[in-house]
Amino acid sequence: MLVRAYLRASTNEQDASRARAQLEAFAEKRGLIIAATYVENESGAKLARPELFRLLADARPGDILLIEQVDRLSRLTAEDWQKLRRELDARQVRVVALDLPTSWMLASSTDDFTARMFSAVNSMMLDVLAAVARKDYEDRRRRQAQGQAIAKAEGRYRGRAEDVTRNAGIASMLKAGMSWSQIQHATGASRATVAKISKRQAAAQPHPSEHR
Repeated sequence: MLVRAYLRASTNEQDASRARAQLEAFAEKRGLIIAATYVENESGAKLARPELFRLLADARPGDILLIEQVDRLSRLTAEDWQKLRRELDARQVRVVALDLPTSWMLASSTDDFTARMFSAVNSMMLDVLAAVARKDYEDRRRRQAQGQAIAKAEGRYRGRAEDVTRNAGIASMLKAGMSWSQIQHATGASRATVAKISKRQAAAQPHPSEHR
């Protein structure tokens, strides 16, 4: 049995370090060794998460997927959550979350009956918390949209401030001939952002007729 820690980190490095420390403390208290740590910078509302699926590819039956909170694993729609659950079940990976005490027993050696009982309870609780996480995500998005609509109507909404330093770096990378995928990986920017800056660069280029 190997423990594989999964961190879906925000852009706040302090938060990521805190979560990592909590997972390591949990494992140490139970005499477990974390064999590998996988850090993701994708939204929990997306099923396409390379590090999560790399973890699952590396995992062997009986391995533990250790997370800080269930919402680090899923803010998925019901359909996508079921797809992920099928993948977890097929690979026989046990999900242990610090905010789900019923899962803690899965990190201990127990008899077959106890293991099956806690596995069944944990499965149900995972579904419940995944649904709660999704609802929280949708509620926050709805409140955000409502707030923006009110601000726009009152002339107060200016949108998200542009990350000038990052975007200047992206522009330099584009000029150097780096691919969009390489730039995304290096900066964490979305493809839409890279496309916007590329379009801005193209528009700034002098038209051939201007040199005549």
